[in-house]
Amino acid sequence: MPRVMLHLIFSQDMIKEPVIYTMAREYDVIPNIRRAKVTEEIGEVTLELSGTEEALEKGRRYLEEKGVKVEPVVGDIIE
Repeated sequence: MPRVMLHLIFSQDMIKEPVIYTMAREYDVIPNIRRAKVTEEIGEVTLELSGTEEALEKGRRYLEEKGVKVEPVVGDIIE
């Protein structure tokens, strides 16, 4: 099953919204939170997603459309 690692940045108004949960249910992807840091001003999550190529792309687009900044992860994540 294809996997992708993403770094998500949530603005203050997005922190309390269940966008990861909604994306996982809507697009049939499996999320695995690898790292997270949430403050009152910002939320940052390193997320591993598993699913079909199509589901991963649709899930990524959903997050971006909701206003989440999505960046690929390169480097220091333990496999």
